[in-house]
Amino acid sequence: MSYSSKYILLISVHGLIRGENLELGRDADTGGQTKYVLELARALVKNPQVARVDLLTRLIKDPKVDADYAQPRELIGDRAQIVRIECGPEEYIAKEMLWDYLDNFADHALDYLKEQPELPDVIHSHYADAGYVGTRLSHQLGIPLVHTGHSLGRSKRTRLLLSGIKADEIESRYNMARRINAEEETLGSAARVITSTHQEIAEQYAQYDYYQPDQMLVIPPGTDLEKFYPPKGNEWETPIVQELQRFLRHPRKPIILALSRPDPRKNIHKLIAAYGQSPQLQAQANLVIVAGNRDDITDLDQGPREVLTDLLLTIDRYDLYGKVAYPKQNQAEDVYALFRLTALSQGVFINPALTEPFGLTLIEAAACGVPIVATEDGGPVDIIKNCQNGYLINPLDEVDIADKLLKVLNDKQQWQFLSESGLEGVKRHYSWPSHVESYLEAINALTQQTSVLKRSDLKRRRTLYYNGALVTSLDQNLLGALQGGLPGDRQTLDELLEVLYQHRKNVGFCIATGRRLDSVLKILREYRIPQPDMLITSMGTEIYSSPDLIPDQSWRNHIDYLWNRNAIVRILGELPGLALQPKEELSAYKISYFYDAAIAPNLEEIRQLLHKGEQTVNTIISFGQFLDILPIRASKGYAVRWLSQQWNIPLEHVFTAGGSGADEDMMRGNTLSVVVANRHHEELSNLGEIEPIYFSEKRYAAGILDGLAHYRFFELLDPV
Repeated sequence: MSYSSKYILLISVHGLIRGENLELGRDADTGGQTKYVLELARALVKNPQVARVDLLTRLIKDPKVDADYAQPRELIGDRAQIVRIECGPEEYIAKEMLWDYLDNFADHALDYLKEQPELPDVIHSHYADAGYVGTRLSHQLGIPLVHTGHSLGRSKRTRLLLSGIKADEIESRYNMARRINAEEETLGSAARVITSTHQEIAEQYAQYDYYQPDQMLVIPPGTDLEKFYPPKGNEWETPIVQELQRFLRHPRKPIILALSRPDPRKNIHKLIAAYGQSPQLQAQANLVIVAGNRDDITDLDQGPREVLTDLLLTIDRYDLYGKVAYPKQNQAEDVYALFRLTALSQGVFINPALTEPFGLTLIEAAACGVPIVATEDGGPVDIIKNCQNGYLINPLDEVDIADKLLKVLNDKQQWQFLSESGLEGVKRHYSWPSHVESYLEAINALTQQTSVLKRSDLKRRRTLYYNGALVTSLDQNLLGALQGGLPGDRQTLDELLEVLYQHRKNVGFCIATGRRLDSVLKILREYRIPQPDMLITSMGTEIYSSPDLIPDQSWRNHIDYLWNRNAIVRILGELPGLALQPKEELSAYKISYFYDAAIAPNLEEIRQLLHKGEQTVNTIISFGQFLDILPIRASKGYAVRWLSQQWNIPLEHVFTAGGSGADEDMMRGNTLSVVVANRHHEELSNLGEIEPIYFSEKRYAAGILDGLAHYRFFELLDPV
């Protein structure tokens, strides 16, 4: 074929795909991917370089679904069609059940392609199942393969473990090992892998053995500019305005708009606190928060319920009535109108999430002419770099949040510049025409062989998942090296981090600390410590997975056993020498006191008092001055053992490093443990009498490296 007439084969095996009336959200298999491949097919044939697009998917004959999915061919535009291929049973089944039939799909697809007057120039597979098929067609026909993962099995497995599903059940229900092996094989075969963001490459694809940086290409998906566009001037007449007027004393002020799910990671409470602490911001603008739909907060699941309850309490704490709107219901049309209304009011859109993999709402805001302020973690970095339409913030710093919002609102000339830059940037980088231009540039380079991937010498690891873990405390082991440490301590910490990076595919890295999540993230950012694979925070009462900071809800459910926070606070409220720590140090399952040993009862007396009050809890004194009360099932040690079970790693392959009494229980038992030298390590001296624990004479990170060498940890995990 000539340079200007490409035949592109798209493969998306699972889900319900048709040209009109997509059943988005019908089930887990009918979501964004089906919409993406359909819009990509239509956008491709609008470009004169493309002669033909076939979208191969599964043929389904099932009375439970529409007859449309049983049609072998469906035209979806000029020179584009959906081609449905037989794949195992005729009925509609979940994608996890398709693995046994994918070779069947590949054989039928091969027959179809051999019947065509000419073969495709490129095969583009979507998701792991299509990658499996595309790999086979690519090798048999000698056609270059391009792949888009949409989601990856290793990340999905972590999310499922955090939801409470056991590892063996994940394997049987989701065929996870087959999926991950298919993804590895696809990465080993694809000439290019298309992703949405650089973060997706660094934090998801880099987990794979056959990951190659030169293979990856960032091309963000297109935005529907027919739905997201600048205001026409009549937006004050839209129905959503009447809803806002129920909340706002001066509804025509500039709008600070936040739009997200009611999820703790979206960090809504920090945005409200930033607004509440800034009289200037309150004078300048209203705050509008759209956090999903609800009838009654008490009917929601625990996570959303806690987020929305905290939202209301924070508004009340800062007395923001008449200045903040938080509508209960919104439809898609309301969202479009809110973006345009924000632009019309010369307001700003903010995404204060702790981490944001992509940031589609930021692009939608920009398409409506709204300047943006967004978290400095993840996709927003790319968006603001491309569009030059706003500012990045530290999502844990209320002052920074308020300052950047005011920077947009206070300078009308700058506001106009940011608005126009966003409109232009979206057209150039985030519209379907721009997506197709970048896409075809890459395809042409492949088909003309002007861009040939030089594959590295890669090999698969011995095990499919982690076979070891390193768990360390934060303050005395990592942070101590940076706060008043010797000049060489930073260098030693970097050496430790490099060792962990080299073994990242076999050894999970975990930080266990008494600090809350927001405090930990702030420190990691400040001292340039990479986010670990897992975070155990609030003295073992919370577990989070990186990079998306997904909370382990099953752990939370587990430790809730016999926990009565109010009763504990009441029992200890009158004791001398105990003072509750600030709210920032407390959490749902951790009650923390300042402890004055000179006048307070000793730990055994406190335990007896709580037991007498029928409270079965865990009590921990650390650094000689802090008392933490936790659920009986919660501690750093319990959390480490929970992770050992979740990751299916024997405790003999778990290396723990501690430096104070707060670390004691995670160092007992069958773990390989080192006590590093610091000013609090004497609190662990009694462990040497009862446990085979290594006491390093080296400080901080050097002590951890010393302990790893002492146990020959990495040789133990991967013997030659």
